[in-house]
Amino acid sequence: MPELPEVETTVKGLSVILYQKISNVKIHTSKLRFKIPNNIINILRNSKISNLRRIAKFIIIDLDTDYSLVIHLGMSGRLKTVEKSYERIKHDHFVMYFSSPIILVYNDPRKFGFIDIVQTKDLQKKKYILSLGIDALSPDLTAQLIYQKISKSEVPIKQILLNQKLIAGIGNIYASEILFDSKISPLTLGKDLEISLIMKLIKSTRKILKKAIKHGGSSIRDYRSTNGTLGNFQSNFKVYNKEGKKIGNDKVKKIIQYGRSTFYCPKLQNNK
Repeated sequence: MPELPEVETTVKGLSVILYQKISNVKIHTSKLRFKIPNNIINILRNSKISNLRRIAKFIIIDLDTDYSLVIHLGMSGRLKTVEKSYERIKHDHFVMYFSSPIILVYNDPRKFGFIDIVQTKDLQKKKYILSLGIDALSPDLTAQLIYQKISKSEVPIKQILLNQKLIAGIGNIYASEILFDSKISPLTLGKDLEISLIMKLIKSTRKILKKAIKHGGSSIRDYRSTNGTLGNFQSNFKVYNKEGKKIGNDKVKKIIQYGRSTFYCPKLQNNK
């Protein structure tokens, strides 16, 4: 699933459509995770892209008509930009044409993503935005804030990092990498994390996510940038998908937590 770095990379790649006028929209699949709104074509047609941004794992394309197009990539979705010659391929569900030669295509083999159109002023009221916690890269993410929320939690820190209602943007891949970088065991319960460890956790969160953005995200299965380029951060993984790899006098171990794979070094991450 595309996480914060992949979504941020996608938003940056969409800069080619900024200020472009939408000439037409074609919907080849009306229902992804949710049904695409019926009025979306009429709202989009003849409007211009006024801004591009990210909210957690959501791509927000603001229009000059006070509406915003919201795209969530789900498990396998991606946005791709093509110029002039475009032939639809399998899983191309949503196509946006511009007055310039650029075409924006939403492709999603598993159809777990979704597309929505919202009045910009009401965006923060949408349930999928309203329920989000603080962004993982926000300067407002502080150790004291997290401590107050998890100081009584019996949930392991790995699962806490994946809780989008607490910290928004982190997924399974980066949770393992962040915990390794901060030398915190994924088995540590929230209530057992002292402020000093939470400070290390936040520092590692920013370090890993920013480095991943710099490398264009991670391409494990489906992810590619808007121009088709593969992300390269997977070559920087220390523990994710590295079961058995020797690190110092330790080896990467794989366990399953809440149905998700976790990779860590028990000796190096031994604070639990």
